Amino acid sequence: MSRHMMRGRQLSRDTEHRKAMRRNLVQSLFEHGKVRTTLPKAKEVKAMAERLITLAKDGIAGKDRGDEDGKRLALNTRRRVISILQDRRLVDENQEFITEGARTVVQRLFDEIAPQFADRPGGYTRIIKLSDYRIGDGGSLVLLQLLTEKSAPRGTARRSAGLRRKRNERRHQFASKALKERRGAAKQTAGASAGAGDGEAAQAE
Repeated sequence: MSRHMMRGRQLSRDTEHRKAMRRNLVQSLFEHGKVRTTLPKAKEVKAMAERLITLAKDGIAGKDRGDEDGKRLALNTRRRVISILQDRRLVDENQEFITEGARTVVQRLFDEIAPQFADRPGGYTRIIKLSDYRIGDGGSLVLLQLLTEKSAPRGTARRSAGLRRKRNERRHQFASKALKERRGAAKQTAGASAGAGDGEAAQAE
């Protein structure tokens, strides 16, 4: 059976496990602002997170309208987000429930995250490839971030060591040296064969 018209990545999991993993990663992204995972998982989570942020923005816009339709839209979008994300409580560094401000993931999404992207038409997250690898299987790791996270570039610009150019120069030198040696050997054999031919001709006379 082929996979025609089947969207998304299987990620070596069955359907329920894949949905739960994607939901948990999105919750962690909204809770902490960034999450460290592999590239295929980050691409799946990125699409789901941006869809939820867009829904939250629509709900905030409806709430700001103030009329009955706007309130209905705000309530509907919040219910849709909860049905997709399955809300959970936020905890602090000591794994204690937060009692001030936004206390759940959906509240933080609607109250803190979505208003910061009010003027942005999309692209709320970024994927940064890391130099680390997972110890078990050597999988490449990335950092999935919300654009609200400030990540200034660190270090200096990387300068090329010129290793590729030096390697190519050594290769050309070796090839030219081998070619000269081959031509010199060919000339010597040709001269030797010519001298042997002259000697045989003189003996025949």
